[in-house]
Amino acid sequence: MEMDERKKILEEKQMAVNVAHKFRTGIKPQAFVEGMNKNKEAFENWSQAFAWSSEEDQSFFASLQHRDDLRCLILAAEWCGDVVRNVPVVLKALEPTMIPTEIMIMEDHLDLMDEFLTMGGRAIPVVIFADTGGHVLGTWGPRPKHVQEVMIAFKQQNPDRNAPDYDEKIKVAREQMLQQYGDGTCYQAVIVTELRELLSSF
Repeated sequence: MEMDERKKILEEKQMAVNVAHKFRTGIKPQAFVEGMNKNKEAFENWSQAFAWSSEEDQSFFASLQHRDDLRCLILAAEWCGDVVRNVPVVLKALEPTMIPTEIMIMEDHLDLMDEFLTMGGRAIPVVIFADTGGHVLGTWGPRPKHVQEVMIAFKQQNPDRNAPDYDEKIKVAREQMLQQYGDGTCYQAVIVTELRELLSSF
């Protein structure tokens, strides 16, 4: 089965998940940041570096204030580099929407995590949008598409995690992903665009 086909089946399965029982079991984004023992400074730096790349984007997210039917759960953990880099952008983009948003610490919500695997593995962050009934409308994560493509290619070429050179090769893939992120904040505008496309679809 092709990777695209598998991805489609996985997405359909995830959309069938109901997350209503998870509402109000997470923590508020501010509490997550305040409670960080690792990477707090880096998280706050990425957050402070955020700037809207267009007024149009800002207006779009602000217009979602009128949508009282949306909820957002973000699977995350403070030790994860992708969480530290990407979640500040997601939170900044969602700020004007006033969509109720909770952080679900991965280790405390493994049941939820295992409903939202990426290529069969636990990869975070996963941003889950649902309606008030808990029906999943769409997800984003764990990385911008152009960064995730490196990992997709790696997994396709290295399906055996027990291969002797697996660790060496994944280290190279991780370095390539960092290069895709780039040194500055350009990746942040990509996340905003991807979130906007997703939110426009429901």
